[in-house]
Amino acid sequence: MRAIDIHCHPMTKEWFKAFGTFTPALENMFHVSLREKTEAEMAEDFRRANVLAMMIAWDSETATGAGIISNDWVASLTQKFPDVFLPGWAVIDPWKGDAALQELERALTQLGLKGAKFQPPVQAFFPNDQRFYPIWDLLQSLGAPTLIHTGTTGLGAGMPGGAGIHLKYAQPLAIDDVAADFPNLTIIGAHPSWPWVEEMIAVLVHKANVYMDISGWRPKYIPESLKREINGRLQDKVLFGSDYPSLDPGRCLDELEQQGYKPEIIEKIFYKNAQRVLKL
Repeated sequence: MRAIDIHCHPMTKEWFKAFGTFTPALENMFHVSLREKTEAEMAEDFRRANVLAMMIAWDSETATGAGIISNDWVASLTQKFPDVFLPGWAVIDPWKGDAALQELERALTQLGLKGAKFQPPVQAFFPNDQRFYPIWDLLQSLGAPTLIHTGTTGLGAGMPGGAGIHLKYAQPLAIDDVAADFPNLTIIGAHPSWPWVEEMIAVLVHKANVYMDISGWRPKYIPESLKREINGRLQDKVLFGSDYPSLDPGRCLDELEQQGYKPEIIEKIFYKNAQRVLKL
């Protein structure tokens, strides 16, 4: 195993049903051509890269009307391809109230998923809105981590009005509030948080229960201030993620090794931090 990729989206028919309208924007932003693959083909992509992957479900139905990638399907990947897929991330629509909480508890306690992922800009909610605090309370009580999108997003990028997606929901200070109010909740901010990179660094330094992944960015384009911090005081705070299929995990790992990080820090980013933070 070369690395643990904690941030992956499916490249199967399930993905295209849920994300179909966003595909042109993603292809344009990441300069890729996205095509449907079978589950076996997708598993082989990670096997070829010698990477263990954590797949992400999807539900933004209230805000976007988009399709759902079920938690059951994500859990089934671990059963079908245990050499490739670790227990992944459940997703619930935060606007669905008690039904969402029940689904989250089922996904974590019965399906065996590791934690919950949220995409505030696309799901159209502020993480620090106290209407959604029962979600964080449940996760904290179950000892389950959460992965929360920060910064700009490829979904809707370059489309008229950004496809109606508001970036204001992705500011890291909202996560800071959640971390302060739920000190035993492990929070991972997804992506390098641009354009609020310095803000995210401040949250990472200040809150012991906040971490980040570096998915969604080719490593050579990660802002210099963040690279410097990763090589120093944030070395135990950063986990590897690719944002597959938009970026190839093997290529991202190769580029990370070329960015001047110390060898022991590369080990931490690739898998040691994920093992420790997620109790893998």
